[in-house]
Amino acid sequence: MTSPYRAVLGPAFDELHPRLRAYFDAIPEGSAGRGRGVFDTVGTPRRWLWPVLALFGRAHVMFPVWERGVPFTVENVPVVSADGGPAVRAVRRFELRGRVLEMRDEIGVDGWFIVDRLGSPVLAEAWFSARVLDGGLRLTSRRVALRIGAFRLVIPRAVAPVVALTERYDDERDAQAVAIVVRLPLLGRVYQYAGTFRYQVGSRSVHSDDVARGSE
Repeated sequence: MTSPYRAVLGPAFDELHPRLRAYFDAIPEGSAGRGRGVFDTVGTPRRWLWPVLALFGRAHVMFPVWERGVPFTVENVPVVSADGGPAVRAVRRFELRGRVLEMRDEIGVDGWFIVDRLGSPVLAEAWFSARVLDGGLRLTSRRVALRIGAFRLVIPRAVAPVVALTERYDDERDAQAVAIVVRLPLLGRVYQYAGTFRYQVGSRSVHSDDVARGSE
């Protein structure tokens, strides 16, 4: 099965940096992708937003923090989405001052968009357009929805958050660089994380299987 990114990008997928192609391509059955690195920043310094972020934190989406130099790991496992399409289930573990917090999501395809279903259980969904720029990947949200039980509430674009993700490969540092910024109309930047990591695909451990099953 192809990867969500290759399905959406088509021929442009081959314009990615070779190390990014390895990251975004399909993970073989029985394998998992794992990375380890450090985020320069995580969260937001706007403490008045933290009570709202705490609600998202309980669902493993965003956290009410503002920290620098945060070690993290990422683990990607290939799955089949509920609609039968290719998907990747990811768990990111942030080591925040003695606490380990998990961000969980599943990335799939909806037409020509990457769709990211965030949380466990799913609390938010975002549809992204994708393009390749100078060997890197740029994702920009075009629609955002909240999930309340079986109901989906699409947020009107005039007030919806805009999520921008940039992935590139830094040859000088021999590391993958990632940056995510969430902005709200009128308020500007309300959440972010950015840093570098190294990644490889290998055989899936028992722990990886448990992570995949636990998110279903």
